[in-house]
Amino acid sequence: MNSKGIKILGLGPGGAELLTRKAWQMLQDSHEIYLRTLSHPVVDQLPDTLAVHSFDHLYEAGGSYEQVYEQITERILELGRREAGVVYAVPGHPLVAEATTPQVLQRAAAEGLPVEIIDGMSFLEPVLTALGIDPFPHTALVDALEIASGHVPPFPTSAPVLIAQVYSEMIASDVKLVLMSLYPDEHPVRLVHAAGTPGQVVEDIRLFEIDRSRHLGLLSVLYLPPLDRETSFEAFLEVVAHLRAPEGCPWDREQTHQSLKADLQEETYEALAAMDADDPAGMCEELGDLILLILLHTQIASDAGEFTIADVLRRIHRKIVRRHPHVFGDLQVNDGGVILQNWEKIKEQERQEGGSESASLLDGVSKALPALLQSQSYQKRAAHVGFDWPDVQGVLAKLNEELDEVRRANDNEERALEIGDLLFATVNLARWYDIDAESALRLANARFHKRFAYIESEAHRQGRSITELSLEEMEAFWQQAKKL
Repeated sequence: MNSKGIKILGLGPGGAELLTRKAWQMLQDSHEIYLRTLSHPVVDQLPDTLAVHSFDHLYEAGGSYEQVYEQITERILELGRREAGVVYAVPGHPLVAEATTPQVLQRAAAEGLPVEIIDGMSFLEPVLTALGIDPFPHTALVDALEIASGHVPPFPTSAPVLIAQVYSEMIASDVKLVLMSLYPDEHPVRLVHAAGTPGQVVEDIRLFEIDRSRHLGLLSVLYLPPLDRETSFEAFLEVVAHLRAPEGCPWDREQTHQSLKADLQEETYEALAAMDADDPAGMCEELGDLILLILLHTQIASDAGEFTIADVLRRIHRKIVRRHPHVFGDLQVNDGGVILQNWEKIKEQERQEGGSESASLLDGVSKALPALLQSQSYQKRAAHVGFDWPDVQGVLAKLNEELDEVRRANDNEERALEIGDLLFATVNLARWYDIDAESALRLANARFHKRFAYIESEAHRQGRSITELSLEEMEAFWQQAKKL
């Protein structure tokens, strides 16, 4: 016998044989039921005495899923306020991959309307049976729509994953493109269709093929086996924490922020050198070394109770989202210059909110940076707020002016000042041509090293020392090296 309030009943994943005893008893005792959808195997087996209504007409009206779920929620609440209440039935379990149940629970609680959940078997149990797997110790459960709306998988690659609602070719295509940002195209996967029903199908295919399946539908689930444990960020966090643990490495336990400063700087320059050499394999290795040092510093801070990796990620996440309102907000900006100006305005607001109203725009540039990089950073920040030459001709004129002042300098103290200004103006010219001055000088250093080494090798080939070569001979070898 129904009473005022809402009963949300789980219809299970298949026919009537998969209904719980309590759910079947509720169906027999009720006179009326509202189904989210008639597209369910159990519908044809419902008691003949039951008046059945559905919300399929809302789906057919063509609105978004969010709009449909809101309309269903509103109607269920309205029916629940009746003296007779309402029995609302959904596929599977009411609290597993069912968007309307949380909305109904939240709004019913706000107005004191009683809600009862009648459990049903979810889609998970028959899917696990079809796959022959145990979801423990950890299996990620993800909605295909969430994956399709992103750019990278929202779970660690070291865990197996069940992806529900892969219900169409379009969704499967979007899902596979996101997954292939981290997983190999040929990664073996399994598609389970209509689990727990007579029409159950399990396909063993490769990731790039999932949108080609002929069986995709409302009851399709993708099983994604894990990659190696070594591929996940979380697994590497455990490695670093283990190194610093009492049973870990004595050397790593002794390290401090100060003792690792030189290593951080060295690994940064090694990564830059790999970039200068256009060496992807080297970049991969050196960026890994950088990540190790970043996580070591984070673990040292965590051990001291200063901050954790969660604090680091939360802070940079919020900062990047906050500084990109044209990407993550409503601001409409397409011009790169305007974007940079807006970036500086946001940073200025952050400084004021942090109690640093009098801080200079340039204070955020580290004084530990190499001189060329620091100079370019100063100039970029000043240019973002409009302190810049109107065109490159002014920069070239300034460069010539500084060179003349070097020539006119009377002593080394004055020359040092003027050469500093000349270098500063040279960095500004590089910035105007969108060239990184630090990288340009490193490349010039590398060229010099290679060409000078050629002179040395030619002298050695002749059985001579480089000191035995005349300037004219060295210049000739230098020119040969340039041609090579």
